[in-house]
Amino acid sequence: MSADRWVLADIPDQAGRTALVTGTSVGGLGHHTSLELARRGARVVLAGRTQAKLDATEQEIRREVPHAQLETLVIDLADLGSVRRGAAEAAGLGPIDLLVNNAGVMGTPYSRTADGLELQMATNHFGPFLLTGLLLPQLVASRDGRVVAVSSQFHRVARSAPLGDPRVQQGRYARWPTYGQTKLANLLFTYELDRRLRRAELPVKALAAHPGFAGTHLAANGQYGRSSGGIASILDAAIRAVSQSAAAGAQPTLMAATADLPGATYCGPGGPQEVSGPPRVVSSNRLSHDEVAQRRLWEISEDVTGVRYP
Repeated sequence: MSADRWVLADIPDQAGRTALVTGTSVGGLGHHTSLELARRGARVVLAGRTQAKLDATEQEIRREVPHAQLETLVIDLADLGSVRRGAAEAAGLGPIDLLVNNAGVMGTPYSRTADGLELQMATNHFGPFLLTGLLLPQLVASRDGRVVAVSSQFHRVARSAPLGDPRVQQGRYARWPTYGQTKLANLLFTYELDRRLRRAELPVKALAAHPGFAGTHLAANGQYGRSSGGIASILDAAIRAVSQSAAAGAQPTLMAATADLPGATYCGPGGPQEVSGPPRVVSSNRLSHDEVAQRRLWEISEDVTGVRYP
């Protein structure tokens, strides 16, 4: 394997390793990430909002990998209380080798969560920040832990980092710039987390990935609250017609999760404009490397979630 050429066959044997993947709905990036890890022998913990969806994904994975080691964990990342309950349940898993923060929402109408947070920022950043912090002792216990954040090319849309009071709407809400800020937050978090882990000399690395333009239900769900029926079906079909498959979109995440790479590495598709193609190491924009913004977002996130990292 080289940084410029990676294929699924490069994933090493995962026997004896435990991976927790969030956002594992059937057909999505998390489903395909979990499938390939399970195929190679990992114990995979499927984390999602409802037991019914988790059961459906488990059934789909077992169709291809009948003896897969699968467990389920109900967590709603938009609800900090749910994250705390899920992390408390996850304490029984023992050491965790890999945490994939894949779950997210995209382009949703304006709404506030029970914690007073805008829905996209709550789900895509604050929930994963809290979950990672709570699971960090188990990642450290693995002695070779890894955290992978799933970002997006949409991070380039954000004109500034989300550094205002997260409980107060700054100006008029715009769903797509807000989504871009959440994906920028994923990278700011990853780079700051990896720096802190190295400084604390902890055996955990933080990396990030993006899927390019992958055919998932995320856009339709964000726009219409469903992936089928009427205009939602039209949007979903249009996206799938011009995008790579969700299975292909999961490959950069799998590369970040399993390849021999340093912390703070970002993986994405290797084709033109990183829309599709075999995964490789890619770069993120200048704003994502702003260390002042990284530290400030970290402070805000600790204040919001109440979790403290080393």
